[in-house]
Amino acid sequence: MVLGNKLLNDQAMKKYWFLHVMCALWMSALPGCLSPRSDSPGIQTYQLSLDEQRGEVRREPPDGPVLLVSPPQAEPGFETQRMVYVKRPFQIEYFAVNEWADTPVRMFAPLMIHALNHSGLWHAVIPLPSSIVGDYRLDTYGFLLQHEFIQQPSRVRILARMQLVDLKESTIVSTRSFEAVENAPSENAYGGVLAANRAVAGVLDQIVSWLHQCIRRSPECARS
Repeated sequence: MVLGNKLLNDQAMKKYWFLHVMCALWMSALPGCLSPRSDSPGIQTYQLSLDEQRGEVRREPPDGPVLLVSPPQAEPGFETQRMVYVKRPFQIEYFAVNEWADTPVRMFAPLMIHALNHSGLWHAVIPLPSSIVGDYRLDTYGFLLQHEFIQQPSRVRILARMQLVDLKESTIVSTRSFEAVENAPSENAYGGVLAANRAVAGVLDQIVSWLHQCIRRSPECARS
């Protein structure tokens, strides 16, 4: 009887140690399962920005109009930080490990306000919402930024539709679409980023020129 109890105790002890060792091994392996693999590529994050040295900074006129700027609205499918590319028309895809620091349309907004503030056209440029009373309001919608691999070299396209409203007269002064296309210096996401920043500068130059025509009531302002 004693011998039988001793065998049972030995078996129970072995089972206990077996379970203890297996539990320890499982716990040590768990962090490796939950943490990213060391050899997997990390997410690369990029910004839209302007060259601070570009263009002439003009002083705002003290008696100039006040421009209110609505938050720009993106085209459907482009309200994301993911970087969009196109290999065939009408089908958008996203880079796997490359993304923007914010959605392109949200990064475009402060760049546009900066360019308008330095254009010499306005006494003040105010982003909405604001309690300040303005003379004009600028609306942006249908904004998109895409890297196109349909041809060689690949290129980046930016599209935006703008509307200028005279708030005192409650009338639409003009509506116009703007587009800029820049070739990418390399066939990868970073090449698209460099091209995108050049395209942003090109679109902003077009917008400033158009608003200058509108403020001067030039017939060119009404051209779609």
